[in-house]
Parts: sequence; structure tokens; C-alpha cells
Amino acid sequence: MKFEKINDIMLLIVTLFNFADSVCKIRKKVKMNELENLNNIDIDNLYNDVSNMIEKAKEQVAIHVNTELVVLNWNIGNRIKVELLNNKKPEYGKQVIKELSKKLVRNYGRGYSSSNLYRMLQLNEDFEDFEKFATLSQKLSWSHFIEIVKMDTDIKRKFYATMCINEHWSVRTLRERIGSALFERTAISKKPEQTIINDLQLLSNENKMTTDLFFRDPYILDFLELKDTYSEKDLENAIISELEKFILEMGNDFAFLARQKRITIDGRDFYIDLLFFHRKLKRLVVIELKLDEFKPEYKGQVELYLKWLDKYEKAEGEESPVAIILCATKSDTMAELLELDNSGIHVAQYLTNYVPKELLEEKFLSSIKNAKIQLEQRNKKEEKD
Repeated sequence: MKFEKINDIMLLIVTLFNFADSVCKIRKKVKMNELENLNNIDIDNLYNDVSNMIEKAKEQVAIHVNTELVVLNWNIGNRIKVELLNNKKPEYGKQVIKELSKKLVRNYGRGYSSSNLYRMLQLNEDFEDFEKFATLSQKLSWSHFIEIVKMDTDIKRKFYATMCINEHWSVRTLRERIGSALFERTAISKKPEQTIINDLQLLSNENKMTTDLFFRDPYILDFLELKDTYSEKDLENAIISELEKFILEMGNDFAFLARQKRITIDGRDFYIDLLFFHRKLKRLVVIELKLDEFKPEYKGQVELYLKWLDKYEKAEGEESPVAIILCATKSDTMAELLELDNSGIHVAQYLTNYVPKELLEEKFLSSIKNAKIQLEQRNKKEEKD
């Protein structure tokens, strides 16, 4: 009787062990299924999606905050202007701004110093059309506007604001472009004001760039750090080694394609120094490097390159190729007589040494005036004919 009870107990124990083992197996299977289900979910992909949502939201918040700040500063400038106009005593202007600044700085910080209040006033005066200004305020920071309002003409302010937005310049890049007298170096500066406005509007509204906004003279290549004596090969090598800086000088939409590109005509080989592509222009751009002054025969050489590229390399939807001949010196009179612009060839000087902004502006202002006078005379002559 006792023996039977022992057997029953042993059987019960075995049954319990078997049951426990089954439970463990079931639990393991459940955990394995959970792991398999978890593995089916791409955590990295989920993280990336959520991370992108967070970054976009932060970006939108930053844009909104910047826009509100810039618009606030415009409104403050407008309020100050109204106060000064109503006062009808211009000599009190400095004192009014000084006293206002003291109170504002005490409660809101140094952002409302006298110099900043003057900038806000200048901002309002330079951008009187609020609707146009509101559009700019969504794309440019207050720091950008501080640099832009320093410009002495409205057309230069329009130029730098448009190019800054189009090429996504940082404040530092904007300062560098202003410091290198970019506007005065750009071919558009020699055109009538309405032409400049039309070209800038075309770029802003339709994202289309004209060659006048692209071509410059001279090109500042001081970053190449060339010695006093160098060859065309040295110049080319230096450009390739500093290609990123060279492209920044030429424009953000510039893409490098080839150096010493070989073309064969009637069994004879020719070599294009540098070949680029400009996305907004939708054109191939030839750059020919010359160590001496510009010579008339260079035109024929480069025209041959352009005609070959137009026939054999131009892709569907692209415009005809253009060329830049970079020379140590050039004659504007010779370039005009050869009518280079009509052939898609632009001759420009390059500077390998640093030149102060003041000297650059002084040099270019007279050439801009002369170019506009010549253009007016040419237009009058064509009207008479």
C-alpha cells in the first residue's frame, strides 16, 4: 500500500516536472516570437523617420523665430521713423534713439543698443515695401540684413539679397562677397538699372540665371598662393588643388567636368584647359587660362572649342556652351571691337594677390560708368540707323 503511494507520488513529481518543462518551453517560444516580431520592426528606420520629423520641426521653429525677429526689428524701425518725422526736429533724432536705447537695454538686453536701433531704422527705410520685405525675412537672418543695409545703393542691396538667397550664403560668405566687391566685378553691374532688376527678378521668380549675373571681371584667385613666376600648368594645377575655393569664387552652381579635355578635329588634337557645367545656366562652360594679356587670336581658338562642344557634347535641353578666357591683363576696347559677348566668350582678368576692397571698388566704379556710357551711345546709334 505504501509502495503504491510512493509510485503515485513519483508519478506526480514526474508529471509536475514535465508540466514545468512544458511551461518553460512555452515561455521560451513566446519570447522567441516576441523577438521575431521586434526584429520585423526596423528600429533604425523608425528612428530615422522620427529624427527627421524632429529636425524639420526644429528648423521650422528656427525659421519662424528668425522671421518674427526680423519683422519685429522692421516694425521698431518704422515706429522710430514715424516718431522722428512727427517731431519735425531732425537734430533731436540722435538723442531720441539714445534715450530709447537706454530704456530698452535695461529691460531687454544689448540687442537694442543705439547702433542696432539705427540699423532697424535703416532697415525700414531701405525696405519700405513690407510685402516684399516679409518674403525676404523668411529667407534671410537679421545678421544678413545688417550686412545688406550697409550697401550704398538700392540696386546693390537687391543684388546681394537675391544672390544670398539663391546661393544659400552664410553671413560669413556674404561678408566675403561684399569684401571682394562682387557686385562691381559682375558683368551685370555695367548694364542699365532696369536690366539688372529684370535679371534679378528672373533669378528669384523662375530660378533662371543670365550670363551677365554669372560672368565676372576680374576673378579673385588669391587663395591659389602662387609664387611670382608660374606657368599655365602651375595655374591649372593650383586651381585643381583648390577646386572647392575656385568653384565658390565662380558660383555655387558650378560643377567640374574635366581638365585638358581632348577634342579631335581632322585628325588634330586640341585640349580644353578646364571644362565645367553650370546648372542654372544649363550650359557647358569652357575656361581657358592665359598668362599674358588677351590677344585677338584667342577668340578664334575658343570659338572652335565652343562650336565643337555645341555639336558633339551639348545634351538635350541645354543651352549653347560659353567660355571664359582668364588673362593676366586685357583691353576692354579690344574685347568690345571683337564683339566677344555676341559669340558667348567672356574675357576677364584674374588677380592672384589680395587687393583691398576700397581699391577694387575705386577701380571698378569708373569702368562701370564708362561701360554704361558706351552702351547708351551704342543704343542711340542703333536707333538712328
